[in-house]
Amino acid sequence: MLSLKNSLAVLKRTNALLEGHFILSSGLHSPNYVQCAKLLSKPHLSSKICQSLSKKIKKKFKKIDLILSPAMGGIIIGYEIGKLLKKETIFCERVSGKFLLRRGFNIKKNSKVLIVEDVITTGKSSLECVKLIKKHKAKFIGFACIIDRSNNKSLKIKKKIISQIKLNIPTYKKNNLPKNLKKIPITKPGSRHLK
Repeated sequence: MLSLKNSLAVLKRTNALLEGHFILSSGLHSPNYVQCAKLLSKPHLSSKICQSLSKKIKKKFKKIDLILSPAMGGIIIGYEIGKLLKKETIFCERVSGKFLLRRGFNIKKNSKVLIVEDVITTGKSSLECVKLIKKHKAKFIGFACIIDRSNNKSLKIKKKIISQIKLNIPTYKKNNLPKNLKKIPITKPGSRHLK
């Protein structure tokens, strides 16, 4: 498996770890943003991270029937993990603000479903995926992601996350920004609110 040090080196080499003042899709502010699209745009480098993550998944979950990823960020990583694990992989999309299955995708009743994402911060998208799995009367088994930056100890899903990299990057509410962050122009890199 790829070490944390080597995984971080890949992130830096692909310019996937950015510094500045970012508003995350959760609405929280952060001095760093992880742009996994930059990492995944270099398949020859990201493949090492995906292979290492797939080994961790195999070790933790003995039975997986289906991989579900949220669009947009989770599609490529879900596909790569599905290919490595030889599992069917589908994705859900936001329609009028809610995740739905489209394109003929289906979750079979009682199937064991793993949610695969690029980055987990607040867990909002992940928990929405869990609702979708339960709606189809399937069994949610856990989460896997390239980067776990859910450093909030009260996060409900913390114990069910397998990640390649854990980052402790601070997040702030709008009314609680540190002075140095207030001085930096804001960037909104996420895709949740795109129309």
